Amino acid sequence: MARARYVAIPPVPLTGLDAAQAQLLSSLKENVELLAGIRGEPGAVSAAINRAILRVSPPPDQTMTQVTARGQGVTLGGAGVPTIEDYTRLVSDVQRLANDVTNLRTTVEVLIKQLRG
Repeated sequence: MARARYVAIPPVPLTGLDAAQAQLLSSLKENVELLAGIRGEPGAVSAAINRAILRVSPPPDQTMTQVTARGQGVTLGGAGVPTIEDYTRLVSDVQRLANDVTNLRTTVEVLIKQLRG
């Protein structure tokens, strides 16, 4: 990705300005340096992030929209026991949820890498 090139901003003059003007110009200078990433800090730690550099795709549609396991089960010897159908639905629900979490993690990891540059 090509980076834009910016010219250094000269220091704000200390003479010929009243305090309010000097403060305004200093603030503007600092903000432009942050936005342009030309403040000169190691690793550009305070450089602004431009939305145009973010190229992360939205995660796929969520597959887990509701729980299908009903947990009706059967009673054996006074204890509730899930049926194989209940168990199978639960496993399917948990797998879909795990897939959704994996998709979200992947998207977040890509976003973090892009934000770090």
